[in-house]
Amino acid sequence: MLRRIVQVCFLITGGTLGLFLIPDVYNLLFTNDIPLINNPYVSVILGSLIFYLLTFWAIDHVVNFIKWIEESLVRAPITDIISGSVGLGFGLIVAFLIGYALNAISVPILNTVAPILLTLLFGYLGFQVGFKKKEELLGLFLRQKKKSVEEETPKAPEKGLKILDTSVIIDGRIADICQTGFLEGTIVIPQFVLAELQHIADSSDVLKRNRGRRGLDILNRIQKELKIKVEIYEGDFEDIQEVDSKLVKLAKITNGVVVTNDFNLNKVCELQKVAVLNINDLANAVKPVVLPGEEMNVQVIKDGKEHNQGIAYLDDGTMIVVEEGRNYIGKHLDVLVTSVLQTSAGRMIFAKPKLLEKAL
Repeated sequence: MLRRIVQVCFLITGGTLGLFLIPDVYNLLFTNDIPLINNPYVSVILGSLIFYLLTFWAIDHVVNFIKWIEESLVRAPITDIISGSVGLGFGLIVAFLIGYALNAISVPILNTVAPILLTLLFGYLGFQVGFKKKEELLGLFLRQKKKSVEEETPKAPEKGLKILDTSVIIDGRIADICQTGFLEGTIVIPQFVLAELQHIADSSDVLKRNRGRRGLDILNRIQKELKIKVEIYEGDFEDIQEVDSKLVKLAKITNGVVVTNDFNLNKVCELQKVAVLNINDLANAVKPVVLPGEEMNVQVIKDGKEHNQGIAYLDDGTMIVVEEGRNYIGKHLDVLVTSVLQTSAGRMIFAKPKLLEKAL
């Protein structure tokens, strides 16, 4: 079908050029006027015939070129196509306005050549600017959409975009947080995060493969089982290689919040003035507050690093170091909290058996 369309275009082009150019060629070659040959119908037929013969040589090249353009457009993200088209449109409008102003100058060469050059130049510049500024155009569109929604429903509470990174998806706790309703707004899952998860799930390493598959299962649960809005961001930032940097860039242009449990990404977001939610901070914040002097019942699991120390754990995983608790390994006993230490790894509680307190 494409070959037929190209052949028709060649015939139309050849007929049009023959109508305008062949009479001039005839006047150069012949001095006598022969109406049977020198007429518009013969010129159109002759021009079409010449271009039809050219199709036998050029049609394969033209068809391959058109297919290459088609495949490139299909592979390109829709945001790239839209932003490039918008820029191209603005460039052509500017070229038309400048060319229209130049028509007032009575210089034949300038009036003929300048519009063509302006169209090519501003068309190219407009497309390049639109293509390279696609993130800003997308951010402007999202902010405009958000503004219109706020104007329509001014009393509605503001709910931003929550952008998930790879580590928090693999961790799995994000699904439970969404289920409890503490995380509001729209969950955004970038396509480049999905690609990284797929790469991890296809890894030859068993541990990495299991982690990647668990992340994909968590996403399916969030999307299908939980009552929260989930969107897939199809765009990509080809000039940025690192996934964390892409997340920060996406959060900037969409005014979203990065959700992570990665300590380094947390620090980068703070440096870049990007809002971030760290579920490790949330887990530490909801741990029960324990004060020195309080009493609790624990089970000593193992011995500690120091002499006669025993180690116990709360239900949330908080470590309790029991002084003189080595003799109680495997047993439940009442302890008194002596001090609480907050470290980068979490909260650590020091205690001693209540029996020793009574003995003293």
